[in-house]
Amino acid sequence: MAAWTIRDDGLVIAIRVTPRGGRDAIAAGTEAHLAARLAAAPVDGKANAALIALVARTFGVAKRDVTLVGGDTALLKRLHVAGDAAALAKIAASLYEAAA
Repeated sequence: MAAWTIRDDGLVIAIRVTPRGGRDAIAAGTEAHLAARLAAAPVDGKANAALIALVARTFGVAKRDVTLVGGDTALLKRLHVAGDAAALAKIAASLYEAAA
């Protein structure tokens, strides 16, 4: 799937973000990206910080292991999640299985 790419040091994921979405949640999106709803507004980096915390919680890694690598001010973002790539990919795939 194009929503994530396996790297030697982890996973790069594409996420479409909906700020002020009422609650923090991450789920399957399209084949091209995951979807995230954030309660935070896109002001002063608050939505990006909330997204990093949500991704870290979802993938079971520390916040320091999640890095925003693209789309700082865009709704479509790319994040690098450091860790065991196979285990992280399995978690990403489970988001799509839960939606089926």
